[in-house]
Amino acid sequence: MSAIEIPEASLFGLDNLPYGIFAVGGAAPRAGVRVADSVIDLAAALRDEVFAAPSLNPFMAEGPARWAAARARITELVTSGEVPSGAIHPVREVELRLPFEVADYVDFYASEHHAANLGRLFRPGAEPLMPNWKHLPVGYHGRAGTVVVSGTNIIRPSGQRKGPGDQAPVFGPSVRLDIEAELGFVVGAGSPRGTPVPTGAFAEHVFGAVIVNDWSARDLQAWEYVPLGPHLGKSFATSVSPWVVPLAALRAARVPLPGQDPAPLPYLRETEDWGLDIDLAVDWNGEVVSRPPYASMYWSPAQMLAHMTVNGASTRTGDLFASGTVSGPGRAERGAFIELTWGGAEPVTVKGEPRTFLQDGDTVTITATAPGLSGGRIGFGEVTATILPTRTTQLPAEP
Repeated sequence: MSAIEIPEASLFGLDNLPYGIFAVGGAAPRAGVRVADSVIDLAAALRDEVFAAPSLNPFMAEGPARWAAARARITELVTSGEVPSGAIHPVREVELRLPFEVADYVDFYASEHHAANLGRLFRPGAEPLMPNWKHLPVGYHGRAGTVVVSGTNIIRPSGQRKGPGDQAPVFGPSVRLDIEAELGFVVGAGSPRGTPVPTGAFAEHVFGAVIVNDWSARDLQAWEYVPLGPHLGKSFATSVSPWVVPLAALRAARVPLPGQDPAPLPYLRETEDWGLDIDLAVDWNGEVVSRPPYASMYWSPAQMLAHMTVNGASTRTGDLFASGTVSGPGRAERGAFIELTWGGAEPVTVKGEPRTFLQDGDTVTITATAPGLSGGRIGFGEVTATILPTRTTQLPAEP
C-alpha cells in the first residue's frame, strides 16, 4: 500500500477527485482519478471491473448513489494511505484519452455579455439581444462525432464563405478561425423520451463538468447560418479537457445567478442555485489574453438541461451540453477572439504581434479553477490544441 503526497496548493486534492480515461505502458485504456500529480487506476484500487472499461460511460450510467459511494471509497483509500502501490501512476507517464463516449452534443448561448457583444457587432444600431434571448436558453444541436480530447490538433476547416467584397461565394480555408471558451456538462444518468428533467433534478442526471473549446470558423458560419443555425462553421471540431470534475466537487462553487429579468417561465425557475463561480483563462501562444468569469452567465446548466428536455427529448449517458462562450463585462473577460478583437477591428498583442483570428501553428490552451470545500482551489486541467493547415483547398473537379 502507498500514500499519495498532496501539496497544500494542489488543484487536485481530495476536494476535487476528477475522473478520466488513461493508458500506460501499452495497457488497455481504463478509468482513473487524479490525485495531486498521480493517477489512481480505479479498477485495480477498487477491484471493480466497471472501471476497466475504455470510457466512463458504464460507471456514469450507474447513477448518483454509485457516484457518491465511489467518491467516498476513493477518499478513504487516499486518506488512509491504503492505495495499492501498483494502482498509482505519475500523471506525466500516462496518456489521457477522451473520457466518455459522446452520445449527443448540444451547445448553448448562455452568456448575456457574449450574446450582446455579437449583437452589436452583427446588428449595429439594433437591439443587441434577440426578443427570445431572455426567455429561453438559446442553443443548437452539434456534432458528437467531432468532439475530441485535449491535445488533439485542429485542422483548419474549409468551406463556402462570402466576404463583403465578394460577388459570389468562394470555397477555401477559413480565414476567421476562432475559439469559444466554455464549460461543458456531462450527463451520467439518462432520462426517458417524453419525460422532461426539471431544474431540481439536475444533480440526479449530470455527472460532472469539463472545459470546452468550441472551435468556430466565423466566415463559414456567417454565410451559412441564415436562416438556420451553425453547421460547418462549428461541426469540424470541439475540444474537451480530459478530466471530468464531478458535481460533488463543485459544491463550494455554487452561487446565485446574476439576476434574470423578466422572470423565466415556471419550468425554468430554479429551486436551488446552479450558478457557478468558475474562473477560466485563455492562453494564446503562451500568453494569457482573457480571463472569462463563469459566474457572470445568465442561464444556469440546470436551466439548460430543463429546456433541452422540456419538449420530451430524452437524454443518454454521455450526452454533452456546453454553455456557449463565457464572457464577462470587461474586454479582458471575453471568451472568443471575435469579441476580444471586435470582429478583427481591434487587434490584441500576442508576443509583440498584433493578432485577430487564428493562424496556422497557433496554440490555444484554456484552463479553469473553482473554489474548493476546504478553502483552496480545485482545477479542471486544461484543453489545448494547435492549429494545422487545411487539407482541402480546392473544389472537387466538375463532372
